Amino acid sequence: MSRSLTVAVCGATGAVGREMLKTLHEREFPATSIIPLASSRSVGMKVPYGEDVELVVRELKEDSFEGVDLALFSAGGGTSLKFAPHAVAAGCVVVDNSAAWRMDERCPLVVPEVNADHLEEHRGIIANPNCSTIQMVVALKPLHDAAKIRRIVVSTYQAVSGTGQKAINELETQVRQLFSMRDPEVNVYPHRIAFNVLPHIDVFLENDYTKEEMKMVHETVKIFADPSVKVTATCVRVPVFYGHAESVNIETEKKITPRDARAILATAPGVQLYDNPQEKMYPMPLDAAGEDMTFVGRIREDETIPNGLNLWIVADNIRKGAALNAVQVAEELLRRDLLRVPDADRDLFLD
Repeated sequence: MSRSLTVAVCGATGAVGREMLKTLHEREFPATSIIPLASSRSVGMKVPYGEDVELVVRELKEDSFEGVDLALFSAGGGTSLKFAPHAVAAGCVVVDNSAAWRMDERCPLVVPEVNADHLEEHRGIIANPNCSTIQMVVALKPLHDAAKIRRIVVSTYQAVSGTGQKAINELETQVRQLFSMRDPEVNVYPHRIAFNVLPHIDVFLENDYTKEEMKMVHETVKIFADPSVKVTATCVRVPVFYGHAESVNIETEKKITPRDARAILATAPGVQLYDNPQEKMYPMPLDAAGEDMTFVGRIREDETIPNGLNLWIVADNIRKGAALNAVQVAEELLRRDLLRVPDADRDLFLD
């Protein structure tokens, strides 16, 4: 590396923020300084960076980004809307994990295995897609390139860690309470999650889809840069701690057989083909937990239409669905020499 590089992790005490720090260290990201930032409540806390180093958390403020080259945000949409513009104004490139900037036309929405070239147009803020969108497009983009996907029907089975630590704690608590013959406390979700499934993630919109479902619709189209692709989604919360699973049905313009799809996905970046149902080999959240890859199996023909396939896709929602994707974006920015904010864009996001 020809110069020093300072990286800030905003929301460093949360589950995704900690995973970002872990991922930066594991992948040996060439930073000379790592600054963990969080709210005033967390100032002075220590967070691990590797096995032997602990970093002291500083307060996230508007002036926290002087001298910072790159900021990875995982502190919620409101926090990002407030502080990311000041980071850009200070010359710091932001990779944001919230939904705040995903559909902003000024901000590329990037999954490096899929559309890294969109980084060339960044103006200071790059958005990380929704976790369920990320794993789906990693698996589908190679098939889209080969056969042009017309329509996607996806049903998700999403782990409670997608909601955060409080949801993880609630699932564990409810299981304990039920085994102790007590009524479970329900605080995080509208209904009990233990031994239950909830077809309800985020708020319901006027069209009776949830916000999570419409994220998958709009984000997929933006990432593919192809408005002709039609997407419909049903998003479901399941009593699993880590790992999102998805049942995906696609209709393509060109005929593609399951054998063709397996051959394509076997060499696709970021994909681990795990598909031998006769030997009971298919991806499960247990397989994906802590792993970088997106696992794909249960590939089979949809026999109700001429050009259709069904797939089962699983990934670690905290790893690939958030922290890893953000770090991969940072690596790609560095590789392409794009880790800078054009002077003309420094005030672009300030009100």
